[in-house]
Amino acid sequence: MKAAVFLDRDGVLCEDRADYVRSWADWRWVPGALEGAAAIARAGRPLVVITNQACIGKGLVPRAVVDGIHRRMGDDLAAAGAPLAGVYVCPHAPDDGCDCRKPRPGMLLAAARDLDLDLAASTFVGDNLRDGEAAAAAGTRFVLTLTGQGPRWLEEARRRGAPPRTAPDLRAAAELILRG
Repeated sequence: MKAAVFLDRDGVLCEDRADYVRSWADWRWVPGALEGAAAIARAGRPLVVITNQACIGKGLVPRAVVDGIHRRMGDDLAAAGAPLAGVYVCPHAPDDGCDCRKPRPGMLLAAARDLDLDLAASTFVGDNLRDGEAAAAAGTRFVLTLTGQGPRWLEEARRRGAPPRTAPDLRAAAELILRG
């Protein structure tokens, strides 16, 4: 079993958009994302994207378009030295009651099963406390990036009295993860 790094997509890899990333033309890499992913890959950790994509369930973006965006994302990551081991997508709308939508751990559990990953030794990097809740439910460590929605969720975590480990971006999160 391998220790992996799970990555949220919107807010960690690409800029988070209120109206969704509906095409590759909408995609903007978060600064430091490619470099951070490459550092993780160089350390021999599999990279797995874990992403809620309610735009599919809401009928705003066809699944084939989202899959095409993910192919382009994967191509850019591979070119940067950070090939993906997998991309796990929850296509459901928030009220569908599925087991895969974060904060539920379904996508993490599926990735661990499919890719022979050690969840206890793995880390999930996200910009939202739902990512952290999914990580906790799967028995995985969590790092909150201060990109995307991260600053707002850090304040919420502080109000709750349980701030997670934080990093300014994926590049800094990679350093934190790789230091142990």
